[in-house]
Formats: sequence, C-alpha cells, structure tokens
Amino acid sequence: MISRRHFFYGSLLAGAVPVGGFGSTKSLRMLGYKSPNEKLNIAAIGAGGKGRSDIAGVSSENIVALVDPDSKRAGETFLKYPDTPKYTDFRRMFDKEERNIDAVLVSCPDHVHGTAAMWAMARGKHVYCQKPLVRTVWEAQELLKGANRYGVATQMGNQGYSNEGARECCEIIWSGEIGNVTEVHAWTDRPGKYWPQSPEVEIKREPVPSTMDWNAWLADAAFEEFSPAIAPHHWRGFPEYGCGAIGDMACHILGTPNMALRLGWPTSVECVKKEGIHPRLFPHRTVIRFDFPARGAMPALKLFWNDSVTAQPTFDGVPAGTLLGDSDLNGSLFIGDKGMVTTGCYGERTRLIPDARMADYKLPPQVLTRSPGHYRDWIRACKGGDPACSNFNHAAPFVSWMLLGVIAMRYEGKLEWDAQKMQFSNNKEANAYLKPKFRKGWSFV
Repeated sequence: MISRRHFFYGSLLAGAVPVGGFGSTKSLRMLGYKSPNEKLNIAAIGAGGKGRSDIAGVSSENIVALVDPDSKRAGETFLKYPDTPKYTDFRRMFDKEERNIDAVLVSCPDHVHGTAAMWAMARGKHVYCQKPLVRTVWEAQELLKGANRYGVATQMGNQGYSNEGARECCEIIWSGEIGNVTEVHAWTDRPGKYWPQSPEVEIKREPVPSTMDWNAWLADAAFEEFSPAIAPHHWRGFPEYGCGAIGDMACHILGTPNMALRLGWPTSVECVKKEGIHPRLFPHRTVIRFDFPARGAMPALKLFWNDSVTAQPTFDGVPAGTLLGDSDLNGSLFIGDKGMVTTGCYGERTRLIPDARMADYKLPPQVLTRSPGHYRDWIRACKGGDPACSNFNHAAPFVSWMLLGVIAMRYEGKLEWDAQKMQFSNNKEANAYLKPKFRKGWSFV
C-alpha cells in the first residue's frame, strides 16, 4: 500500500516551484530563464575525459566556452569546437565570457568542483556538476545554500536518479513488497583496473608536460610538483584531489538507496575493513558501514559500502548463481523482513530476489514522475521547468552523508556523527577533514 507520506516524497523528487510560480514569460526572463525553444549558452569547465561526454549530453545547446588545463586530454573536444574560446583557468573564462553564459558544466577533478560551481552560481549561472559534487561536507553544504541563494537550476551528474529502474525500486519498496528494510549492501569493482590505488604506487616527479597548465590544474589545492601518478588520469585515489571509489561510484550505486529509503544523516560511520595501505592514497579495498536512525515509519538501517570487489557478492537467502546488481560487479541489495530487491549501478535491472518472485509480479502504480533524461531534465529546469531530479537540494544532503565514509577510511573504529553540530562527537581530529584548505590566491566565490 502506498502511503500519503511516500506519495508526498515523490512529489518532492519532481521538484518544487519557486514562490510566486512561473506565471509569465516576463517573470521567467527577469530570472534569467529562456523559452524552451531558445538554446542555452553553456560553458564547460573540463573538456576531456568525463567533460567530453557531458558536452555531448548537452549538444542540443550552444557551447560558448571551453576550459581545460590539459590541452592534450581535451584535444578531441577542442578540435570539435575550433572557434569556441578556450581557457586553462575558469576564473579567466568568467572574466572574459561571463555576459555570454547562461549555464556551466563542471566536469573537472573532484577537488575543483565546489569552487567552480560556486563561482558559476554566484554569477547567476545554472550549474550541472559531475558527481561526487564536491570533495568535503562543508563544500556540499555551501553549494546547497548557494543554489537557493542565487536561484539557479542545478543538477549533479548521477544519472541513476533519472533511471526508470531506480524509480521502480522506490515504488516496490514503498508498496511494502519486501517489508521493512533494515539492511542494504552496495558494491563496486573500482578502483580495480580503472586506476592504481595500492601500496605499489610510486609518486615520481617529472617536468610538467608542455600541454598542461599545472597551476590551473591544482587550482585551490596545495602546491606540489607534477607527477604522472596523479594527473591527468589517477588523481581519484588521492584524498587531496578525489574521493576514491566512493567519489567515482557511490553517487550512482547509493543513489537508489538514498532515494528509496529517505536517508538523511547517519548516526555513525565506520571503516570496518581496509586492505592495501599507502601513505598518500586511499586503501586499495574498504568496507564501510553507515548506521542510520529510524526515519518516520522506516526502521533503523545498516548500510554497507564495499569497493574493489573481484567477484559476485553472496548473501544468506540468495540462491547460488543468482546475478545481483549488474554483470559489471556494481550494484546494491535491499534486505527487508519480507524479501529482497537488487539493482544495478544506475538503478537498472531492478528485480525481486529470488528471481522466481518476478515471474508473475506486477509493478506497483507509478507515484514518481518519470524523467526525460538526466541532461534534458537539467536543460528543462534551466529554461523554467521543474527543478531537476538531482538538484542540489537533493544532491548536497546525499553527498554530505556519503562523504563521511571518505573520512572514515582514515581512522580505526566508529566515528559518531552529531548532525545538529555538524561534526564528529568522538574524534576532533577527524573534523579537520570536513572542510578543505584553500591555496592562497583562490577563493570559494
């Protein structure tokens, strides 16, 4: 049975209309919104790697500026837009192009996300920011406040939030099909073969490549000499620049649990297992436990994050040989007192476990609005439509609790979280990692 509370939550996911509504073309234009038939002028901060696919995702609009400190990595995109202005430093881009920009893609390394996104919002630009949104809890909370202060359309790049299967999973759980969910397990094969993150990693210093503006790549992070062990590909394993496998995959895989189980702050987080310790990098493999209190009618929850898995996980009650999650060793399992549900990386392949339960099963009625696509959802919001599904009002709280797991990897034992004071109550040293330190010459806005 779908409760009114769950239906209301579904309405929240669809987004709330600002006070005063969107009643007229004039009011929209005053707010900087465009007609659905007009194209947005979009600047891209990050043009290689993930930036390349983000730009492709909004190719229906005008790309008016490109920023990337690594012209070699961004070379394919630069060639595709030969006449578009190009910069290595997003601050210089805003100096020159601000008046010609409606919206900004932020697709650079994690440590620059928060500063670049805040610079854009403070100048009235809509923002699509890649997962994991930011690197620290403080930045996530600042972006949340900034998005509402500046009244811009926002979206985090965790496309699973737009996936049909993720919404079906919510509706299955809310219908009561698997009863009260008290345990969730999520897993990924990252880092695995995707980037080196082990005791064997050597950080050798080399001259900066002629194609790279190293100072702009570092941005607000502390200066260190260039090393190919860090850039351009492997920064994610370093706490100064990335969030490890959590930053790479948890925004996808934990998105469905966050949405379906209405997760807020946990009461505690603990890295219960770690293997492959390196003095500079995250551990090669970790298991992190989050404990969440009861939420309304939903009971207390244990959530486990497992990274660097090399084989399908197994669980009591799951028949041998059952595919959980997806075939790429990414997924989640919801354990209720009446059954189980599994999903893939982006919420796809949602199905009851054991598989036999799906034979004659009919999905419950839809209560969540379906998405036109993650990029299209944001573009529509920029032009005056409903807020995007993973706008910062949803993304920032989600990322905030998730990032506590990044800090937990540094310590032994449980970290108790005080949501009222926004700090750990039993480890003052850990609180130092809630906020980044900014290099001289860089500001957050």
